[in-house]
Amino acid sequence: MVTYAPDSQYSWFRMGISLALAAIGGIGLWAAVVTLPVIEKEFAVDRSWASFPYTMTMIGFAVGGVLAGKLADRFGVMVPMIGGAIMLGLGFILAGLAPNYWTFVVAQAGIIGLFGVATTFGPLVADISLWFQKRRGIAVAIVASGNYLAGTVWPPILTHMVERFGWRASFIAIGIACVVLMLPLSLLLRPRASLEERSGTVAVKSEPAGTPFLQFMLVLAGLACCVAMSMPQVHIIAYCGDLGYGVEAGAKMLSLMLGFGVASRLVSGLIADKIGGVGTLIIGSVLQCLALILYIPFDGLASLYLVSSLFGLSQGGIVPSYALIVRDNFPAREAGTRISMVLTATVLGMALGGWISGEIFDRTGSYQLAFLHGIAWNLLNMSIAAWLLYRKATPRSGLATA
Repeated sequence: MVTYAPDSQYSWFRMGISLALAAIGGIGLWAAVVTLPVIEKEFAVDRSWASFPYTMTMIGFAVGGVLAGKLADRFGVMVPMIGGAIMLGLGFILAGLAPNYWTFVVAQAGIIGLFGVATTFGPLVADISLWFQKRRGIAVAIVASGNYLAGTVWPPILTHMVERFGWRASFIAIGIACVVLMLPLSLLLRPRASLEERSGTVAVKSEPAGTPFLQFMLVLAGLACCVAMSMPQVHIIAYCGDLGYGVEAGAKMLSLMLGFGVASRLVSGLIADKIGGVGTLIIGSVLQCLALILYIPFDGLASLYLVSSLFGLSQGGIVPSYALIVRDNFPAREAGTRISMVLTATVLGMALGGWISGEIFDRTGSYQLAFLHGIAWNLLNMSIAAWLLYRKATPRSGLATA
Protein backbone atom coordinates (compact mmCIF):
# COMPACT_ATOMS: atom_id res chain seq x y z
CA MET A 1 0.00 0.00 0.00
CA VAL A 2 1.43 3.38 -1.02
CA THR A 3 0.57 6.27 1.30
CA TYR A 4 -0.15 9.46 -0.59
CA ALA A 5 2.59 12.04 -0.07
CA PRO A 6 3.35 14.83 -2.57
CA ASP A 7 6.92 15.26 -3.84
CA SER A 8 7.89 11.93 -2.26
CA GLN A 9 10.34 9.35 -3.52
CA TYR A 10 7.38 7.39 -4.89
CA SER A 11 6.17 10.51 -6.70
CA TRP A 12 9.43 10.68 -8.65
CA PHE A 13 9.29 6.93 -9.32
CA ARG A 14 5.74 7.34 -10.62
CA MET A 15 6.89 10.21 -12.83
CA GLY A 16 9.52 7.95 -14.41
CA ILE A 17 6.92 5.26 -15.08
CA SER A 18 4.59 7.84 -16.64
CA LEU A 19 7.36 9.17 -18.90
CA ALA A 20 8.19 5.63 -20.03
CA LEU A 21 4.54 4.91 -20.86
CA ALA A 22 4.22 8.18 -22.78
CA ALA A 23 7.39 7.51 -24.76
CA ILE A 24 6.46 3.91 -25.60
CA GLY A 25 2.82 4.59 -26.44
CA GLY A 26 3.77 7.68 -28.43
CA ILE A 27 4.71 5.40 -31.34
CA GLY A 28 1.02 5.52 -32.21
CA LEU A 29 1.39 9.16 -33.28
CA TRP A 30 4.44 8.65 -35.48
CA ALA A 31 3.91 5.27 -37.15
CA ALA A 32 1.59 6.68 -39.82
CA VAL A 33 4.11 9.44 -40.61
CA VAL A 34 7.13 7.15 -40.90
CA THR A 35 5.29 4.62 -43.07
CA LEU A 36 3.48 7.14 -45.27
CA PRO A 37 5.48 6.33 -48.45
CA VAL A 38 5.05 2.57 -48.09
CA ILE A 39 1.34 2.90 -47.29
CA GLU A 40 0.95 5.03 -50.43
CA LYS A 41 2.55 2.28 -52.48
CA GLU A 42 0.94 -0.65 -50.67
CA PHE A 43 -2.64 0.50 -51.15
CA ALA A 44 -2.11 2.43 -54.41
CA VAL A 45 -3.39 5.78 -53.08
CA ASP A 46 -2.16 9.30 -53.71
CA ARG A 47 -0.23 11.41 -51.21
CA SER A 48 -3.25 13.13 -49.66
CA TRP A 49 -4.98 9.80 -48.98
CA ALA A 50 -1.74 8.34 -47.65
CA SER A 51 -1.67 11.27 -45.20
CA PHE A 52 -5.31 10.76 -44.18
CA PRO A 53 -4.60 8.04 -41.55
CA TYR A 54 -2.33 10.45 -39.67
CA THR A 55 -4.93 13.21 -39.73
CA MET A 56 -7.59 10.88 -38.41
CA THR A 57 -5.19 9.52 -35.80
CA MET A 58 -4.71 13.06 -34.47
CA ILE A 59 -8.46 13.59 -34.30
CA GLY A 60 -8.91 10.26 -32.54
CA PHE A 61 -6.04 11.16 -30.20
CA ALA A 62 -7.77 14.42 -29.32
CA VAL A 63 -11.23 12.97 -28.68
CA GLY A 64 -9.91 9.90 -26.89
CA GLY A 65 -7.89 12.03 -24.49
CA VAL A 66 -11.05 13.49 -22.94
CA LEU A 67 -12.66 10.07 -22.61
CA ALA A 68 -9.52 8.64 -21.02
CA GLY A 69 -9.33 11.63 -18.68
CA LYS A 70 -12.86 10.96 -17.42
CA LEU A 71 -11.96 7.33 -16.78
CA ALA A 72 -8.85 8.40 -14.88
CA ASP A 73 -10.87 10.74 -12.66
CA ARG A 74 -13.33 7.98 -11.80
CA PHE A 75 -11.16 4.87 -11.54
CA GLY A 76 -7.57 6.10 -11.44
CA VAL A 77 -5.10 6.39 -14.31
CA MET A 78 -4.18 2.69 -14.24
CA VAL A 79 -7.53 1.71 -15.81
CA PRO A 80 -7.26 3.79 -19.02
CA MET A 81 -3.56 2.92 -19.30
CA ILE A 82 -4.28 -0.81 -19.25
CA GLY A 83 -6.98 -0.30 -21.86
CA GLY A 84 -4.65 1.87 -23.91
CA ALA A 85 -1.87 -0.72 -23.89
CA ILE A 86 -4.23 -3.44 -25.06
CA MET A 87 -5.74 -1.21 -27.75
CA LEU A 88 -2.33 -0.16 -29.03
CA GLY A 89 -1.37 -3.80 -29.36
CA LEU A 90 -4.64 -4.74 -31.03
CA GLY A 91 -4.54 -1.70 -33.34
CA PHE A 92 -1.00 -2.28 -34.58
CA ILE A 93 -1.60 -5.99 -35.14
CA LEU A 94 -4.84 -5.30 -37.03
CA ALA A 95 -3.12 -2.58 -39.10
CA GLY A 96 -0.30 -4.99 -39.95
CA LEU A 97 -2.84 -7.54 -41.15
CA ALA A 98 -5.07 -5.01 -42.94
CA PRO A 99 -6.27 -6.41 -46.29
CA ASN A 100 -7.25 -3.00 -47.64
CA TYR A 101 -6.78 0.74 -47.13
CA TRP A 102 -9.91 1.44 -45.09
CA THR A 103 -9.18 -1.37 -42.66
CA PHE A 104 -5.79 0.22 -42.11
CA VAL A 105 -7.42 3.63 -41.51
CA VAL A 106 -9.83 2.17 -38.94
CA ALA A 107 -7.02 0.36 -37.15
CA GLN A 108 -4.69 3.37 -37.16
CA ALA A 109 -7.20 6.11 -36.30
CA GLY A 110 -10.05 4.31 -34.56
CA ILE A 111 -8.07 1.88 -32.40
CA ILE A 112 -4.48 3.18 -32.15
CA GLY A 113 -5.46 6.86 -32.03
CA LEU A 114 -8.84 6.99 -30.27
CA PHE A 115 -8.41 4.21 -27.71
CA GLY A 116 -4.66 3.67 -27.60
CA VAL A 117 -2.25 6.57 -27.78
CA ALA A 118 -4.88 8.99 -26.41
CA THR A 119 -4.29 7.52 -22.96
CA THR A 120 -0.58 8.39 -23.00
CA PHE A 121 -0.76 12.19 -22.86
CA GLY A 122 -3.51 14.11 -21.05
CA PRO A 123 -4.38 11.45 -18.43
CA LEU A 124 -0.73 10.87 -17.52
CA VAL A 125 0.01 14.61 -17.28
CA ALA A 126 -3.08 15.12 -15.11
CA ASP A 127 -2.22 12.20 -12.86
CA ILE A 128 1.36 13.25 -12.18
CA SER A 129 0.16 16.75 -11.28
CA LEU A 130 -1.66 15.18 -8.32
CA TRP A 131 1.54 13.73 -6.90
CA PHE A 132 3.55 16.95 -6.73
CA GLN A 133 3.15 20.34 -5.09
CA LYS A 134 6.52 22.09 -4.76
CA ARG A 135 7.98 20.46 -7.89
CA ARG A 136 4.79 20.14 -9.90
CA GLY A 137 6.09 22.28 -12.76
CA ILE A 138 9.11 20.16 -13.61
CA ALA A 139 7.19 16.89 -13.04
CA VAL A 140 4.43 17.89 -15.47
CA ALA A 141 7.00 19.11 -18.00
CA ILE A 142 8.93 15.84 -17.91
CA VAL A 143 5.84 13.68 -18.47
CA ALA A 144 4.58 16.05 -21.18
CA SER A 145 7.91 15.55 -22.96
CA GLY A 146 7.02 11.92 -23.58
CA ASN A 147 5.43 12.53 -26.97
CA TYR A 148 8.43 14.61 -28.09
CA LEU A 149 10.74 11.85 -26.86
CA ALA A 150 8.69 9.31 -28.81
CA GLY A 151 9.07 11.49 -31.91
CA THR A 152 12.83 11.48 -31.43
CA VAL A 153 13.38 7.80 -30.65
CA TRP A 154 10.76 5.84 -32.58
CA PRO A 155 11.07 7.08 -36.21
CA PRO A 156 14.63 5.81 -36.81
CA ILE A 157 13.81 2.51 -35.08
CA LEU A 158 10.64 2.00 -37.12
CA THR A 159 12.38 3.05 -40.34
CA HIS A 160 15.07 0.43 -39.79
CA MET A 161 12.47 -2.23 -38.98
CA VAL A 162 10.45 -1.45 -42.10
CA GLU A 163 13.52 -1.60 -44.32
CA ARG A 164 14.60 -4.94 -42.89
CA PHE A 165 11.35 -6.77 -42.13
CA GLY A 166 8.64 -4.87 -44.02
CA TRP A 167 5.96 -2.60 -42.61
CA ARG A 168 3.43 -5.34 -41.81
CA ALA A 169 5.80 -7.42 -39.69
CA SER A 170 7.05 -4.22 -38.05
CA PHE A 171 3.54 -3.12 -37.06
CA ILE A 172 2.74 -6.55 -35.60
CA ALA A 173 6.01 -6.56 -33.63
CA ILE A 174 5.32 -3.07 -32.27
CA GLY A 175 1.82 -4.12 -31.24
CA ILE A 176 3.20 -7.04 -29.26
CA ALA A 177 5.91 -4.83 -27.73
CA CYS A 178 3.35 -2.24 -26.59
CA VAL A 179 1.36 -4.85 -24.70
CA VAL A 180 4.40 -6.59 -23.19
CA LEU A 181 6.05 -3.34 -22.06
CA MET A 182 3.10 -1.14 -21.15
CA LEU A 183 0.86 -3.56 -19.22
CA PRO A 184 3.30 -4.17 -16.32
CA LEU A 185 4.22 -0.47 -16.22
CA SER A 186 0.53 0.46 -16.07
CA LEU A 187 0.00 -1.82 -13.07
CA LEU A 188 2.62 0.21 -11.16
CA LEU A 189 0.25 3.21 -11.34
CA ARG A 190 -2.43 1.53 -9.25
CA PRO A 191 -2.13 3.81 -6.16
CA ARG A 192 -4.34 6.90 -6.37
CA ALA A 193 -3.18 10.34 -5.36
CA SER A 194 -5.95 12.54 -4.02
CA LEU A 195 -6.91 10.23 -1.18
CA GLU A 196 -7.75 13.06 1.21
CA GLU A 197 -10.22 14.63 -1.18
CA ARG A 198 -11.89 11.33 -2.00
CA SER A 199 -12.33 10.56 1.69
CA GLY A 200 -13.77 14.02 2.29
CA THR A 201 -11.16 15.06 4.84
CA VAL A 202 -10.31 18.25 2.96
CA ALA A 203 -12.78 21.04 3.49
CA VAL A 204 -14.69 22.04 0.39
CA LYS A 205 -14.00 25.71 1.05
CA SER A 206 -10.27 25.07 0.60
CA GLU A 207 -10.70 23.70 -2.91
CA PRO A 208 -10.17 25.95 -5.93
CA ALA A 209 -13.37 26.79 -7.76
CA GLY A 210 -12.69 27.73 -11.34
CA THR A 211 -15.58 28.77 -13.54
CA PRO A 212 -16.86 27.30 -16.83
CA PHE A 213 -15.75 30.54 -18.51
CA LEU A 214 -12.20 30.00 -17.25
CA GLN A 215 -12.25 26.45 -18.65
CA PHE A 216 -13.45 27.81 -21.99
CA MET A 217 -10.70 30.41 -22.08
CA LEU A 218 -8.05 27.80 -21.34
CA VAL A 219 -9.40 25.60 -24.14
CA LEU A 220 -9.35 28.59 -26.50
CA ALA A 221 -5.80 29.45 -25.42
CA GLY A 222 -4.68 25.87 -26.07
CA LEU A 223 -6.27 25.92 -29.52
CA ALA A 224 -4.76 29.30 -30.39
CA CYS A 225 -1.19 28.57 -29.30
CA CYS A 226 -1.06 25.33 -31.26
CA VAL A 227 -2.59 26.72 -34.44
CA ALA A 228 0.36 29.11 -34.32
CA MET A 229 2.79 26.37 -33.29
CA SER A 230 1.75 24.09 -36.15
CA MET A 231 2.95 26.39 -38.93
CA PRO A 232 6.69 25.65 -38.59
CA GLN A 233 6.30 22.12 -37.23
CA VAL A 234 3.98 20.87 -39.98
CA HIS A 235 5.32 22.83 -42.95
CA ILE A 236 9.03 23.43 -42.36
CA ILE A 237 10.02 20.43 -44.54
CA ALA A 238 7.84 21.58 -47.43
CA TYR A 239 8.97 25.18 -46.91
CA CYS A 240 12.63 24.20 -47.24
CA GLY A 241 11.82 22.20 -50.35
CA ASP A 242 10.11 25.22 -51.93
CA LEU A 243 13.10 27.41 -51.11
CA GLY A 244 15.41 24.95 -52.86
CA TYR A 245 17.20 23.69 -49.75
CA GLY A 246 15.76 20.17 -50.00
CA VAL A 247 13.51 18.19 -47.72
CA GLU A 248 16.47 16.72 -45.84
CA ALA A 249 17.36 20.16 -44.51
CA GLY A 250 13.76 20.66 -43.44
CA ALA A 251 13.76 17.30 -41.65
CA LYS A 252 16.87 18.32 -39.73
CA MET A 253 15.20 21.59 -38.75
CA LEU A 254 12.17 19.68 -37.50
CA SER A 255 14.46 17.46 -35.42
CA LEU A 256 16.05 20.59 -33.97
CA MET A 257 12.61 21.93 -33.04
CA LEU A 258 11.62 18.72 -31.27
CA GLY A 259 14.98 18.35 -29.55
CA PHE A 260 15.05 21.91 -28.30
CA GLY A 261 11.35 21.53 -27.48
CA VAL A 262 12.23 18.85 -24.93
CA ALA A 263 14.89 21.11 -23.42
CA SER A 264 12.41 23.98 -23.40
CA ARG A 265 9.80 21.91 -21.55
CA LEU A 266 12.27 20.92 -18.88
CA VAL A 267 13.57 24.46 -18.35
CA SER A 268 10.03 25.84 -18.38
CA GLY A 269 9.07 23.29 -15.74
CA LEU A 270 11.81 24.60 -13.46
CA ILE A 271 10.68 28.17 -14.15
CA ALA A 272 7.05 27.25 -13.45
CA ASP A 273 8.02 25.96 -10.01
CA LYS A 274 9.28 29.48 -9.28
CA ILE A 275 6.70 31.74 -10.95
CA GLY A 276 3.69 29.50 -11.65
CA GLY A 277 1.86 28.34 -14.74
CA VAL A 278 0.49 31.73 -15.82
CA GLY A 279 3.88 33.43 -15.84
CA THR A 280 5.41 30.50 -17.73
CA LEU A 281 2.61 30.63 -20.30
CA ILE A 282 3.19 34.34 -20.93
CA ILE A 283 6.94 33.88 -21.38
CA GLY A 284 6.49 30.99 -23.79
CA SER A 285 3.75 32.71 -25.78
CA VAL A 286 5.75 35.93 -26.22
CA LEU A 287 8.90 34.06 -27.26
CA GLN A 288 6.97 31.86 -29.70
CA CYS A 289 5.44 34.94 -31.31
CA LEU A 290 8.87 36.53 -31.71
CA ALA A 291 10.24 33.36 -33.31
CA LEU A 292 7.32 33.23 -35.76
CA ILE A 293 7.98 36.85 -36.72
CA LEU A 294 11.64 36.03 -37.42
CA TYR A 295 10.63 33.41 -40.00
CA ILE A 296 9.23 36.14 -42.27
CA PRO A 297 12.37 38.20 -43.04
CA PHE A 298 14.97 35.45 -42.58
CA ASP A 299 14.73 32.64 -45.12
CA GLY A 300 18.40 31.81 -45.70
CA LEU A 301 19.47 28.26 -44.85
CA ALA A 302 21.63 29.20 -41.86
CA SER A 303 18.99 31.65 -40.66
CA LEU A 304 16.27 29.01 -40.83
CA TYR A 305 18.34 26.59 -38.76
CA LEU A 306 18.85 29.30 -36.15
CA VAL A 307 15.23 30.48 -36.10
CA SER A 308 13.97 26.88 -35.93
CA SER A 309 16.19 26.28 -32.92
CA LEU A 310 14.86 29.42 -31.27
CA PHE A 311 11.31 28.36 -32.07
CA GLY A 312 11.87 24.99 -30.37
CA LEU A 313 13.34 26.68 -27.32
CA SER A 314 10.41 29.08 -27.09
CA GLN A 315 7.37 26.84 -27.50
CA GLY A 316 8.11 23.71 -25.48
CA GLY A 317 6.87 25.06 -22.16
CA ILE A 318 3.53 26.43 -23.31
CA VAL A 319 1.43 23.25 -23.29
CA PRO A 320 2.51 21.94 -19.84
CA SER A 321 1.68 25.33 -18.30
CA TYR A 322 -2.02 24.72 -18.98
CA ALA A 323 -1.96 21.66 -16.72
CA LEU A 324 -0.51 23.78 -13.92
CA ILE A 325 -3.13 26.50 -14.40
CA VAL A 326 -5.93 23.94 -14.32
CA ARG A 327 -4.57 22.42 -11.10
CA ASP A 328 -4.41 25.87 -9.49
CA ASN A 329 -8.01 26.65 -10.40
CA PHE A 330 -10.03 23.42 -10.28
CA PRO A 331 -10.45 20.56 -7.78
CA ALA A 332 -7.97 17.70 -8.05
CA ARG A 333 -10.78 15.19 -8.51
CA GLU A 334 -11.56 16.86 -11.88
CA ALA A 335 -7.95 17.11 -13.07
CA GLY A 336 -8.05 14.24 -15.54
CA THR A 337 -11.08 15.55 -17.40
CA ARG A 338 -10.22 19.24 -17.35
CA ILE A 339 -6.55 18.93 -18.22
CA SER A 340 -7.39 16.47 -20.99
CA MET A 341 -9.94 18.95 -22.41
CA VAL A 342 -7.30 21.66 -22.68
CA LEU A 343 -4.64 19.33 -24.07
CA THR A 344 -7.20 18.01 -26.56
CA ALA A 345 -7.64 21.59 -27.77
CA THR A 346 -3.88 21.84 -28.34
CA VAL A 347 -3.95 18.69 -30.50
CA LEU A 348 -6.89 20.02 -32.50
CA GLY A 349 -5.01 23.29 -32.87
CA MET A 350 -2.07 21.46 -34.41
CA ALA A 351 -4.35 19.64 -36.85
CA LEU A 352 -6.37 22.76 -37.72
CA GLY A 353 -3.34 25.01 -38.06
CA GLY A 354 -1.46 22.58 -40.28
CA TRP A 355 -4.45 22.28 -42.61
CA ILE A 356 -5.18 26.04 -42.75
CA SER A 357 -1.53 26.86 -43.47
CA GLY A 358 -1.63 24.41 -46.35
CA GLU A 359 -4.80 26.03 -47.68
CA ILE A 360 -3.22 29.48 -47.47
CA PHE A 361 -0.19 28.24 -49.39
CA ASP A 362 -2.38 26.63 -52.05
CA ARG A 363 -4.27 29.89 -52.58
CA THR A 364 -1.32 32.29 -52.44
CA GLY A 365 1.67 30.18 -53.53
CA SER A 366 3.62 31.45 -50.52
CA TYR A 367 4.02 30.74 -46.81
CA GLN A 368 4.32 34.41 -45.85
CA LEU A 369 0.60 34.84 -45.15
CA ALA A 370 0.61 31.48 -43.36
CA PHE A 371 3.21 32.82 -40.93
CA LEU A 372 1.13 35.98 -40.43
CA HIS A 373 -1.91 33.79 -39.82
CA GLY A 374 0.02 31.91 -37.13
CA ILE A 375 1.15 35.18 -35.55
CA ALA A 376 -2.49 36.35 -35.32
CA TRP A 377 -3.47 33.22 -33.40
CA ASN A 378 -0.42 33.64 -31.19
CA LEU A 379 -1.56 37.17 -30.33
CA LEU A 380 -4.91 35.73 -29.26
CA ASN A 381 -3.08 33.31 -26.98
CA MET A 382 -1.01 36.17 -25.55
CA SER A 383 -4.14 38.19 -24.82
CA ILE A 384 -5.69 35.27 -22.92
CA ALA A 385 -2.45 34.81 -20.99
CA ALA A 386 -2.53 38.51 -20.09
CA TRP A 387 -6.15 38.14 -18.91
CA LEU A 388 -5.13 35.19 -16.74
CA LEU A 389 -2.37 37.30 -15.19
CA TYR A 390 -4.82 40.14 -14.55
CA ARG A 391 -7.28 37.68 -13.02
CA LYS A 392 -4.57 36.37 -10.72
CA ALA A 393 -3.47 39.85 -9.68
CA THR A 394 -7.01 41.07 -8.93
CA PRO A 395 -8.81 38.32 -7.01
CA ARG A 396 -12.49 38.84 -6.49
CA SER A 397 -14.32 37.89 -3.33
CA GLY A 398 -15.49 34.28 -3.28
CA LEU A 399 -13.62 33.21 -6.41
CA ALA A 400 -10.41 31.23 -6.53
CA THR A 401 -7.84 32.58 -8.92
CA ALA A 402 -5.02 31.12 -10.90
